[in-house]
Amino acid sequence: MAPMALLIMDVQQGIVERFASDDGYLDRLATATAAARGAGVAVIYVTVAFRPGYPEVSERNKSFSAIAGTGRFTDGDPGMQIPAAIAPAPGEVTVTKRRVSAFTGSDLEVVLRARGISHLVLAGIATSGVVLSTLRQAADLDYQLTVLADGCLDADPDVHQILLGTVFPRQAEVTTIADWAARLHAAPAGADDH
Repeated sequence: MAPMALLIMDVQQGIVERFASDDGYLDRLATATAAARGAGVAVIYVTVAFRPGYPEVSERNKSFSAIAGTGRFTDGDPGMQIPAAIAPAPGEVTVTKRRVSAFTGSDLEVVLRARGISHLVLAGIATSGVVLSTLRQAADLDYQLTVLADGCLDADPDVHQILLGTVFPRQAEVTTIADWAARLHAAPAGADDH
């Protein structure tokens, strides 16, 4: 199996609570993290956070300028926490980013290089945000990519479906958590997982 990491991106209380109608989401992610850990696949968490006063946020940044000054996603904000149902296990890395992509403003690429990881499995909120931006950048960096369709959520169901059904398959395998977990369990040591 190619050195692989499962990236759980932007799954933080302040983001998850916006998707309360999908009450099975954290359970699905817990299945993915358990499968990864059981197969020896690295689980890496990516969170969005800012310093007090938001010095990283430009007023020209339409995505983040609206939260500047609100106290959201800074130290002490309970909305920054990763939900307990999928909390990092001891020794698992949490990477902090300052923009939409998991790579921008973070040390993710350094962590991946240090571990020799060449295959990324993506899950997170939102499909049209962190998942899309990270997929595009990771593809340009020549990572092998898998997207866990039911490990992604988006506020716009139509955009979510277009990305998963049409856009992402051009650069990644799109599969379900159950199918990915079953393949991990069945893969013999040294096999390349797609």
